[in-house]
Amino acid sequence: MLAAVSNWHDPHTKKSSLASLTASLNDGKAHLLLACSGSVATIKLPNIIQSFSKYPSSQLSIRVVLTPSASQFLAGQSKEQPTISGLSSLPNVDAVDADEWKVPWVRGGGILHIELRRWADLLVIAPLSANTLAKITGGFADSLLTSVVRAWDPWGELDAPSGPSTDTTAQGSATVTPGTQEGTEGASRNRRLKKRRIIVAPAKEEWGVQKPAAPNTEADDGPAAVSQPQEADQPSGDEGDGWFEVLRPQSKVLACGDAGDGAMIEWPQIVTVIEERLGLEA
Repeated sequence: MLAAVSNWHDPHTKKSSLASLTASLNDGKAHLLLACSGSVATIKLPNIIQSFSKYPSSQLSIRVVLTPSASQFLAGQSKEQPTISGLSSLPNVDAVDADEWKVPWVRGGGILHIELRRWADLLVIAPLSANTLAKITGGFADSLLTSVVRAWDPWGELDAPSGPSTDTTAQGSATVTPGTQEGTEGASRNRRLKKRRIIVAPAKEEWGVQKPAAPNTEADDGPAAVSQPQEADQPSGDEGDGWFEVLRPQSKVLACGDAGDGAMIEWPQIVTVIEERLGLEA
């Protein structure tokens, strides 16, 4: 399915990533932030991106974030492992970022992980390695990817305009007084409609032989819940106020040769979930 990928570098990515992010915040497109951490399942990234080629560039914009370890799986080793710069030629890909501090920061300048947070409607980490999972659950922010997760704003409250707010969701155009039962219920419904999710697809080959505590199927409130084995059978994290969703790994023969349940789910399943969450229709 994967078409040949050239090493041509999209001129758009030569622009300041910060400048292009700012310019595209309100472009009317669905914004997908697609990230990979250090697992051999990173080689499925081109397939995932190619699957969105059926959507016009006026409808969908994709930005890719790679950890240093993930980049080792995309160095032109084979047809299914194009170079990182080659990813930029795939449909709807507007930028590929691996490092936040490409140039020294100056006062008044933008901060890439914050701008990515503001830009993204959905963050998908596929694959999520055991190492990055441990960092996220521990609150680490030592890379561009973990910094984005740490700064994630599921309800858009950090960037919301200041001033008095009225909730018109529950009762048409009528103003609902905050603090009342009607106001609380209406605000809750509104929050759930506009929430921005993080979806992760763990790929942990290390779990093939000796598996530690299982991750939550879909964590209830945030990344920290992923590390709680007692929560593994809780309802979907996409329900209610949940915003951190985990797509459980599958059992198969892993790249290392071991048999276990640490393999990332099939990439077409990930694509289906993304389409549903973003409401994409070809």
